[in-house]
Amino acid sequence: MATIIPPIKSQGIKTKLVPWINDVILRSGIDVAKANWVEPFFGTGVVGLNSPLGGSFMVGDANPHIVNFYNGVLDGDITPAKMRAYLERESNLLSASGESGYAHYREVRERFNRLGDPFDFVFLSRAGFNGMMRFNRKGEWNVPFCKKPNRFSPAYISKICNQVDAVRRVVGSKKWEFAHRGFVETIAKAGKGDLVYCDPPYFGRYADYYNGWTEKDEETLFRALSATNAHFILSTWHHNEFRANEMVGRYWGRFNIVTREHFYHNGGRIENRHSVVEALVFNFELAEKPRQAAQRVVQYDLFGCQPQEVCVAAPA
Repeated sequence: MATIIPPIKSQGIKTKLVPWINDVILRSGIDVAKANWVEPFFGTGVVGLNSPLGGSFMVGDANPHIVNFYNGVLDGDITPAKMRAYLERESNLLSASGESGYAHYREVRERFNRLGDPFDFVFLSRAGFNGMMRFNRKGEWNVPFCKKPNRFSPAYISKICNQVDAVRRVVGSKKWEFAHRGFVETIAKAGKGDLVYCDPPYFGRYADYYNGWTEKDEETLFRALSATNAHFILSTWHHNEFRANEMVGRYWGRFNIVTREHFYHNGGRIENRHSVVEALVFNFELAEKPRQAAQRVVQYDLFGCQPQEVCVAAPA
């Protein structure tokens, strides 16, 4: 089954990791048909939109613009037809604008920072430099233009509209709730038999998120996930060619971890784009996966020391 790609674009999107994450979910032992999905860092939404769970979906995010967009789709205010009309109009204005399109981009950016229109949000996420999503301390969009005045070709507009339609069908097929709230409050909504999926900003790495992320935030998240009665999966980074994620040893090493190498196009500079070993942290045991090679699970002692590799999926 093809992965659903959301119309909102951002660096760090986990499209290529969705099958891996879903494999862990399907081997978690929860009742997939009945379990509720709880996601406190929804971001672009690619993981949640492709979740195999059949229960209710309770989503939170600190970025009000993400919440507004998905509530617009849920309420029927944002449709493929409306998105097409909007993008065709803005595309014509962009192509005819001065400064090779930059003048109109600034106009949309200033309008969005005043009004927060979700259609403008999609436009900016698609026309901003290098697919970045970045806000200043006032909560204003401050990403420069991608310098492509003909960015919104007919084929590109159709692609975005098809993505809106795919999202519309997903959120219309199950019970969804999108709320602008903190991650602790969202996690508290999960109960026994539910699944919490967390993809917070990565501590110590470049991140284009609405809010920053501190070690105190990481500790608060650790305490919230440690206290939950639900299953949880946390996405984070394990290490790269330069250094290791110290938060893994400090907090997450007491849980089960699987790792996979992944390349991120993170940051506006080429030197910020490197292969990273991605980690999934979870508080359950993986069921065996027949007829496939073993996965590597890294388990740590209580203080994150002396890692051991554990084979949890033996080959047939």
